[in-house]
Amino acid sequence: MTTDQEYSAAEQDELAANLAKIEALSQRLVSALSQQRHVDPSLHGPGQDLYMKATSAYMTEVMKNPAKIFEHQVNFWGKTLKHYIEAQQALAAGKLQPPEDHTPEDRRFSGELWQSHPYFNFLKQQYLMTSQAINDAVADLDYLDPKDKQRLSYFTQQIVDMLSPANFLGTNPEALQRAVETEGKSLVSGLENLVRDLEANGGDLIVTLADKDAFTLGENIGASAGEVVYRNRMFELIQYAPTTETVHRTPLLIFPPWINKFYILDLKPANSLIKWIVDQGYTVFVVSWVNPDASYADVGMEEYIEEGYLEAIREVKAISGEEKVNVIGYCIAGTTLSLTLSLMKKRGDKSIRSATFFTTLTDFSDQGEVGVFLQDDFVDGIEAECNRSGVLDSYFMSRTFSFLRANDLVYAPAIRSYMMGDPPPAFDLLYWNGDGTNLPGKMAVQYLRGLCQRDEFASGEGFELFGETLSVKDVDLPICAVACETDHIAAWKSSYRGIQKMGSKQKTFILSQSGHIAGIVNPPSKKKYGHYTNEDMSLSPEAWLEGADFSHGSWWPRWEEWLKRRSGAQVPARVPGDSKHPPLAPAPGTYVTAKRTL
Repeated sequence: MTTDQEYSAAEQDELAANLAKIEALSQRLVSALSQQRHVDPSLHGPGQDLYMKATSAYMTEVMKNPAKIFEHQVNFWGKTLKHYIEAQQALAAGKLQPPEDHTPEDRRFSGELWQSHPYFNFLKQQYLMTSQAINDAVADLDYLDPKDKQRLSYFTQQIVDMLSPANFLGTNPEALQRAVETEGKSLVSGLENLVRDLEANGGDLIVTLADKDAFTLGENIGASAGEVVYRNRMFELIQYAPTTETVHRTPLLIFPPWINKFYILDLKPANSLIKWIVDQGYTVFVVSWVNPDASYADVGMEEYIEEGYLEAIREVKAISGEEKVNVIGYCIAGTTLSLTLSLMKKRGDKSIRSATFFTTLTDFSDQGEVGVFLQDDFVDGIEAECNRSGVLDSYFMSRTFSFLRANDLVYAPAIRSYMMGDPPPAFDLLYWNGDGTNLPGKMAVQYLRGLCQRDEFASGEGFELFGETLSVKDVDLPICAVACETDHIAAWKSSYRGIQKMGSKQKTFILSQSGHIAGIVNPPSKKKYGHYTNEDMSLSPEAWLEGADFSHGSWWPRWEEWLKRRSGAQVPARVPGDSKHPPLAPAPGTYVTAKRTL
């Protein structure tokens, strides 16, 4: 039996070991932070003019409507003071319990101690009341342009979210409880996780969202059987092996976004859209885009269309022996697909039988949540970065999209990893999310200036490429579009308005529940998210949704019925490649596994 003296000695040894670890980790931490890159301040936050406009609007409110400002202050101080007094009275009466809690439910504070412990509940209630007061103050600014007000609201919320008591060790009861239960080991593990992330990202703090050792491309993720049957400097063309004896005559070519890697559509067999389509009896090709380095600095939308889209279409036609192809474009790849279809109409090229768009924006008149990053202060900074390095590093894109959902994609993972000491989960979607790509500098600026900012393709006089003026009205073949109800990147109403403006007489619009990824990667077997349909596309987005029919379950089978009618008769299944297109590498190919370089 261990004596108290022996146990104390063992504890002392463990404490000494942990202190030694902390000292070594601290030295590595300092070293990693010293490697941090210098980033233009314009890529960190909005320009000073937004703060000046906000200050001016607030002072105008003070001068013209002081009663409203006074009412805000009285309401806030009344709530917080009342809560403080109630908490004090409870303690004076010897009640170690918080006063009544009228604050809204919040996932950040779902732990039991946030509800029952007087101190932590006090912090939680005061924080939520203060947050509401700040948000109300911004919402009630009347003398501010709507776009500036949207941006002020977003960046204010970023500060409010950052200052949550859950984000700090001293005010997070769950992290403190874990530290006590593990005798401080969780804090040592958290420091190890923090140092690991800093070292892996050159001093930049990017939280690892998923266990990078849990997945291997081509083995347990992105593992659908197929072959690379063509390659150029822009993409690898993958043809998937058939799983049925016959297939529809017309092949299907998928263009994924080059902001991320294509295997979002092939995570694992249970949720792989690629495998599901192959299993329905289609010849499926997928473009796997190159991850560009500085040598791609002068690659623009023209190269993506000519050397990407048009070349892939030609090769698919040659391999399949068919004159027409069905195509899919996802996100920015859908936007560029619409440009390609406009160009093909100008050139008299009728190679496309039908087009499907996933979460695609062509009308940027309402930029949605991501619009806070599309004003000149940010875009000027992006253009300067592209001119300096030749590419827009994936770091900037990843950070931008993460902070659109900061509590879910930044703070909650940081709490689990750095304060609780937990290892990253083995989650395929988050693994993919962390596998980012660069963007060629010229292409990024063209897209941001001409399409996002000036909305030339849908609302302007047209988008100039190849000496042609391209317009959304030129897209006149049968189309099906799938948007997502809570999409924070491609707002569904904007997607709908873009499809409305297309020249096609055969339009189908499907609105899936959930967001930009989960709404698309929604296999029928899960029976999780439903979808809305309405044949009348002359309506406003709001009226369309109000009159839409809701169907439980995935939209995949509904879309496949649509595709089937445009895919021809059955023919013997095609093996990947042909005599002129011998297999170059097994799927998922070499471009998707290449390490990111600058």
